[in-house]
Amino acid sequence: MALVVLPTRSRREDTVRSAVSSEVAAAEAAPEVPEVPTMADPAWRAGAVDDELMALYPDAACALDHDGPFQLLVATVLSAQTTDARVNTVTPELFGRYPDAAALGAARREDLEAILRPLGFQRAKAGHLLGIGQALTERFEGRVPRSREELVALPGVGRKTANVVLGNAFGQPAITVDTHVGRLSRRLGWTTSKDPLRVEKDIAALWEPWRWTDGCHRLIEHGRQVCSARSPRCGECALLEAGLCPQVGV
Repeated sequence: MALVVLPTRSRREDTVRSAVSSEVAAAEAAPEVPEVPTMADPAWRAGAVDDELMALYPDAACALDHDGPFQLLVATVLSAQTTDARVNTVTPELFGRYPDAAALGAARREDLEAILRPLGFQRAKAGHLLGIGQALTERFEGRVPRSREELVALPGVGRKTANVVLGNAFGQPAITVDTHVGRLSRRLGWTTSKDPLRVEKDIAALWEPWRWTDGCHRLIEHGRQVCSARSPRCGECALLEAGLCPQVGV
């Protein structure tokens, strides 16, 4: 019988095989490295936008002068079709004469209309305030409810007003989509919609809840100071300089 002699591996081949085996074992045992967010990640970009605005507008807050949930609710209802600054000119007299829900619900309509005339739509707004005062007194013991469902059931209160109250009076994360927030969200590429509810959902998908309330104040402030509707001052925009604004539609 003939003997078959198998070829022997060289010492170098054994060394290479051993090294390859060690590398494979080390790769399999190594922990997975989490993916680092990049500029292409929409949520990361949206958070970076808010971080930039936080540095620009550290004191951004609700522009309506108020003391407590009742005053904020009333002031927000009055802000429809007018500016916050104009509302602030009539609320001192309004709250001086009608400091709570019971007093407001018992007011004479003509007296309310006289106070609200500078805002426009005084008849409709007076009706809303009378209804709010009466509803709060009869159904909620004079207190402003803390749920969106109960708030939007009040006269003249829509989802935007409810979110303003929830976010600023009760500390519940809420997104307020006004004209500034809607406009900037579209220019930033966060949404393509002009429907406030759709815009709200699109922002909620990008921002963590802790950003919602004050982040909207910061967007509003940037909209007022830099990113205006007709003549945005893009040359002065920190977001554009940081590469965070795609200038959609500008």
